[in-house]
Amino acid sequence: MRRLRGVDPEGGFTLIELMVAAALGVIVMGGVVTLVITAMKAQPRISQEAQNVTTARWVLERFTREIRNGIVVDKTSPSSVSFKAYVRRSTCGGSGTLASATPAIKCEVTYTCTTTYCTRLEAAPDVFTGTPVRIFQGINSSEVFSWEPSSSPTYIKATLRLPDPSGGGAFTVSNGASLRNATLGF
Repeated sequence: MRRLRGVDPEGGFTLIELMVAAALGVIVMGGVVTLVITAMKAQPRISQEAQNVTTARWVLERFTREIRNGIVVDKTSPSSVSFKAYVRRSTCGGSGTLASATPAIKCEVTYTCTTTYCTRLEAAPDVFTGTPVRIFQGINSSEVFSWEPSSSPTYIKATLRLPDPSGGGAFTVSNGASLRNATLGF
């Protein structure tokens, strides 16, 4: 009569069990490594997208703050807007800001956008020439500005379209403001 082998208290895994466990471990680790590498490759693109959106929001906040101080819109086009506004400088286009007790002065502020960047020009009232300062780059459309009503605008909207670095659709960031000083006259 043959005896069945009993359970050995010091028994271990068979060679087949060890090979299957090792193969499964390699597959799981391969998946984890692939995920980590993909995340590391995507991080610069995600950081650039976040930086572009943050900068676009800052530019739009600056624009809306200035248009709120505006008195009258002088020129409009989809790529440019020019308006008279009160600025806190000693001269139009000058540097530095005035003390809070000193009254702001009236200047002509012109924003112009091309298909890649936007500029800001500050000059004396009714002067539309000078040296513009580039304030933002990285857009992919020059059609940035819209306004209401069409005859004598009191509300200006800016829409910045930022290309997606991964080649997908564009990000769109927009904001607008009304001239709150429009009742003060020219």
